[in-house]
Amino acid sequence: MIIRLLGFARPARWRLGIAVLFGVLALGSGVGLMATSAWLISRAAQHPPVLMLMVAIVAVRAFGLGRGVFRYVERLVGHDATFRILADLRARVYERLERLAPGGLPAFRRGDLLNRLVADVDAGQDLFLRVLLPCTVAAVVGGVSVGLAWALLPSAGAVLLCALLLAGVVAPWLSAAMARRAEHRTTDLRADLTTHVVDTLQGAPELIAYGAAPAHLATASQLDRDFTRASARSAATAGLGAAISALAGGLAVWGSLAVGVPAVRSGTLDGVLLAVVVLLPLAAFEVVAGLPLAAQYLERVRRSASRIFVVLDTPEPVHDPATPTPLPAAPYTLRVENLHAQWTPNGPHVLDGISLDLTPGRRCAIVGPSGSGKTTLTAVLLRFLEPTTGRMTLNDVDLRSLRGDDVRRIIGLCAQDAHLFDSTIGENVRLARPTATDTEIRGALRRARLLDWIDALPQGLDTRVGEHGAQVSGGQRQRIALARALLADFPILLLDEPAEHLDIATADALTADLLTATEGRTTLLVTHRLTGLDAVDEVIVLDGGRVADRGTHADLVARPGLYRSLWQREHANAAAAAAAAEPTPI
Repeated sequence: MIIRLLGFARPARWRLGIAVLFGVLALGSGVGLMATSAWLISRAAQHPPVLMLMVAIVAVRAFGLGRGVFRYVERLVGHDATFRILADLRARVYERLERLAPGGLPAFRRGDLLNRLVADVDAGQDLFLRVLLPCTVAAVVGGVSVGLAWALLPSAGAVLLCALLLAGVVAPWLSAAMARRAEHRTTDLRADLTTHVVDTLQGAPELIAYGAAPAHLATASQLDRDFTRASARSAATAGLGAAISALAGGLAVWGSLAVGVPAVRSGTLDGVLLAVVVLLPLAAFEVVAGLPLAAQYLERVRRSASRIFVVLDTPEPVHDPATPTPLPAAPYTLRVENLHAQWTPNGPHVLDGISLDLTPGRRCAIVGPSGSGKTTLTAVLLRFLEPTTGRMTLNDVDLRSLRGDDVRRIIGLCAQDAHLFDSTIGENVRLARPTATDTEIRGALRRARLLDWIDALPQGLDTRVGEHGAQVSGGQRQRIALARALLADFPILLLDEPAEHLDIATADALTADLLTATEGRTTLLVTHRLTGLDAVDEVIVLDGGRVADRGTHADLVARPGLYRSLWQREHANAAAAAAAAEPTPI
């Protein structure tokens, strides 16, 4: 997983290299500052001529200034490179989610998916800023420090090497081994907590209505406590690594002193250089102090990377052809022949032998009981679901030979659960065509029978609809979605249950307005309401994924069959609702 994640750094490798260079210079300046200062103080105690100290004085100033400047440049370049890498990674994840929608997304929980896109991708920055850069810089500067100590006194160099290996290799290895389970647990609990919070916020009205809010909040509290405990265990491990590193640093100082004093007495080491040998480990251990924590970050990144690549490796429900066929010229005829489809490889066929013709300007309605395959048909036509067998053509060109995005530029959808963004009415409609003028938007709203209502609003097109269109009624929400589809001016328009979740009167009025607005446009209307279908050219009745009957509304009502049964039931329900609405005489 880490190797795959490093592959995203290839375009920014030069920036990362520059960051490593300046990181080496920054920490190298720290080591040089400590060593030079130690020599300067010791030599100054002998009261030599000032001119003999000038080089050391200038070096101290240079190392002091350079340390801050080099650190600033390293942080600037390193973060710039990292954020470029994360931007590319997040875009890749988003593109994959876009291609998985809608058929592939139910495999993920919504909150968990949000956590993968945000928190797990953000965790990738730790690989470059807190693992890769520190480890590389530590290896270079640590090696230089050991070399300098070895040049002054080989035994002091050996002491420093052993201490650096203890703090820079053994301590991180122990931290990683002890933190692996805690870091994985923390990442998973963070995802569970995010998912639960999202579910709680979205389902708050139902939870309150059914008295389930206390139990749901108790579960959230338990998840939060588990997450806190896992984070505490991770922090304890980090503390252990830091303690080992600090202990190794102290041992290095005492060890250098222990070998340095006899060397001075024997004349092997100049007394002035003893301070350099003793104080050099203090600066050298700044290099490896963060490596135990880097090992923990590595475990965290490994878990987050595995969750990211689960999304990136999820197969697409529909694959675009390697060499797509260009779109045919308008006008368009959509033909479906003996179509079969299923949502899962081993599941039942939701569509079983469907055939239909949509010639230019023709309007067709698909009706049937719930679960008969109506919505599945729209998913197949929009290339959201791959058919198992059958043929779909656009002007005799196989739909599967076209890019999915090209198909969706010709075949548009106005869905029953069309999403409205928390923005203005105008911006929600303009989503279909960002370059549309207010005049064009008003024209689409007029055809959707919504303009009079909007003109009566104080802010008109600038009225905000709220999250998921919460500030408007169900009928108004569907009409805004219809206006958006009309503004897009799709040659072929699919209307999927546009009157769902509306009362009978509103549903019938909306259906009538939809049919009026789409007059002359190739339209496929998927609906469970039969009122108004005398305006379409053909009605296809589905039952169990098969075509149970087809014909005009008048023909289907006239002969026995499923359609007439549905028609009679709808009229009986409407009559009962009308009777219930009449006031009872006193």
